[in-house]
Amino acid sequence: MTSADDRFRRLYADNFQAMLAYALRRVGSLDDSADLVAEIFLVAWRRRAEMPPGDESRLWLFGVARLTLANHGRGEQRRHQLGEKLRLELREHLVTHDPTSELLEVRAVRELMAQLEPHDREVLELAVWEQLAPREIAVALGLSSQVVRARLSRARKRMRILLENHSSGMFYGHKSAKAGHVRGVPTMLEPKEGKS
Repeated sequence: MTSADDRFRRLYADNFQAMLAYALRRVGSLDDSADLVAEIFLVAWRRRAEMPPGDESRLWLFGVARLTLANHGRGEQRRHQLGEKLRLELREHLVTHDPTSELLEVRAVRELMAQLEPHDREVLELAVWEQLAPREIAVALGLSSQVVRARLSRARKRMRILLENHSSGMFYGHKSAKAGHVRGVPTMLEPKEGKS
């Protein structure tokens, strides 16, 4: 008497081509067909104890193939719907959100900051972009809090002047605009902490 494993091996050898042809006629590409055949035989392997004897095993395999194809189709439909949803969201995002203006603003801020002394620029970047408090910057740079505060004060003052003199229109385009703010890019934040 042969085991279920032996019968499955024979079923696989005798019916692989038939299952591939079944898949090719129902699924578009060769790759998808190969995936479907792999799924069919995986399901059949897991259910091999249910496999009927003799010639009925081939018909049973077609039943497995039918159910596997249905599951495969539902999975493809879900993937297609998700892909379509993502495409619509991306299209909507690109229509309503233009990242170019933000990139130009950040670039302008960097160009202005490049005019600061390197030490002043470093503490300002750590304070504004990394949101570190003066005492945290002092620890990070191995400086005293007094030195950091002096550099921050000097950097803020110089940056304020640079922003006020900037005439590209990127910074709200008005002299009356609040100094130290570029749309979405705060540049003159005060320290988060009180005295340290």
